[in-house]
Amino acid sequence: MPHGPRLGGVNATETTTTTADDAVTAAGVPAEAPAASIDENHLDESPRGLTIMAVVGVFVGILSGMFGIGGGTVIVPALVWLGLTQRHAAATSMMAIVPTAVSGVVSYALEGDVDWVAAALVFAGMFVGGQIGSWLLSKLPEIALRWAFVAFLVFVIINQAMSNPSRDSHIVMHPIMVVGLIAFGVVAGVLAGLLGIGGGAICVPALSIIFGASDLIARGTSLLAMFPNSITTSVANVRRHMVHVKAAAIIGIVAAVTAPLGTWIAAAVSPRTGAIMFTVYLSVLLVRSLFVALKAMRRAA
Repeated sequence: MPHGPRLGGVNATETTTTTADDAVTAAGVPAEAPAASIDENHLDESPRGLTIMAVVGVFVGILSGMFGIGGGTVIVPALVWLGLTQRHAAATSMMAIVPTAVSGVVSYALEGDVDWVAAALVFAGMFVGGQIGSWLLSKLPEIALRWAFVAFLVFVIINQAMSNPSRDSHIVMHPIMVVGLIAFGVVAGVLAGLLGIGGGAICVPALSIIFGASDLIARGTSLLAMFPNSITTSVANVRRHMVHVKAAAIIGIVAAVTAPLGTWIAAAVSPRTGAIMFTVYLSVLLVRSLFVALKAMRRAA
């Protein structure tokens, strides 16, 4: 009897018909079976599901270019909605970020908005932190991961609301700055591996507020730092059988195509306008993530 592709140790032959929120048929009609457990994978790979992944890729690419993020804050909730657990959604998101980050880095580098030294130092820390985060991702309970994602969003929103980014400043290197960038990279790497984000949502505000980079340099540098970290963390996740490669490829390739458009928008608006737009986007996402976390708690009770 033929078997479907393996997905984190789960047979995915017949897992294309149930989302995380409601059991649905391939046509989108509610099924008779009860909703799946939050510890099971039932990715919707119907034409509807594949279309949603492509649309997610478009938005991820634009947001990545605009805000210097990998797009995990969009990819993870979308994949959870399509049927992956938070754990597998986070791991799949990390792989999708690889081509997205490459495209964004090229766009920012062409305008001279990348600090190569700072990116290398942050990545040095993220490499270590990413492995820790990937290990925690395979160990922590599903509900804990969902609430960790909510807490992360609250932290980033507060930081964005308090920031007043400049377009003229840059990072001044000295011994304390070097140590600070590496230490910060470790923290960002843990969060990236644990939450399935590239790390940009925490790197961009930190590079501006703590380390003094301009808004555009912070975004370009963040994308460069997350690119190799996404690769190393994805390798660890693949070894733990937590990645849905097909979903990662669809989202990542589409996002890579649309990222340059987001970069153009970022340069066209003022730094403050960009920060406000990012805060609004994260606030909407926070409401959605909070709702999903509460629903998961009720289902597990």
